Amino acid sequence: MLLQGKTAVVTGGTRGIGFAIAKLYLENGANVAIAGSRQETVDKALAQLPEYAGRVMGICPNLCDPEAVGAAFAAVKEKFGSLDILVNNAGVSSRASLYDYSAEEFTNVMNLNVNAVFVCCQAAARIMKPQGGGVIINTSSMVAKIGQPAGCAYPASKFAVNGLTISLARELARDQIRVNAVAPGVTRTDMVAALPEEMVARVSAGIPLGRVGEPLDVANAFLFLASEMGSYVTGAVLGVDGGSVA
Repeated sequence: MLLQGKTAVVTGGTRGIGFAIAKLYLENGANVAIAGSRQETVDKALAQLPEYAGRVMGICPNLCDPEAVGAAFAAVKEKFGSLDILVNNAGVSSRASLYDYSAEEFTNVMNLNVNAVFVCCQAAARIMKPQGGGVIINTSSMVAKIGQPAGCAYPASKFAVNGLTISLARELARDQIRVNAVAPGVTRTDMVAALPEEMVARVSAGIPLGRVGEPLDVANAFLFLASEMGSYVTGAVLGVDGGSVA
């Protein structure tokens, strides 16, 4: 029960890594607000957690809208009494080549992957500071270091997330707000699970630990950073990639 009595918001928490984080936080005693893009997906996620009905809620703010995010986070605090942990996990990707990438598509990726992270960090910090501190954890990616052969906006956005993480860690340390990031490698989300097994096997062969990651592998890192075990860790970008970018 590493997070007993704490309250967390997990954006992009309706499936995949985000849902694994939300569930692990609940298992460790936290109250959790799952943020999703649509009420339908939020309701579906909540339906999978009936045993935590009193400690979990759903919210659907526009993450790029400061007023909407501020109101949603205030509602979380009103329900549970505090907001102690923010996980910025919502994100979007694109595999378009540079020659086919529209400016609008590039902007859309940057808006959700970077601008929304800034908006949520600001709203959470405004609540955490008067409380005496808190924890912010952003989802980065291994491609922030190594890039990818197409879809340049995604690695660019995650590189920006790393910079935002490190900068906010320095700025908010005086307020006892720790800011870190987790950079997953290839993880068995819905997208990876839909690939042919022979393709997954080829990918696994290139990972030093010999397998793709599971959502729980990544969620465990988020648990460590959110708990008192990570109390002296801030400004870190923790790779959870099986050694892929070592």
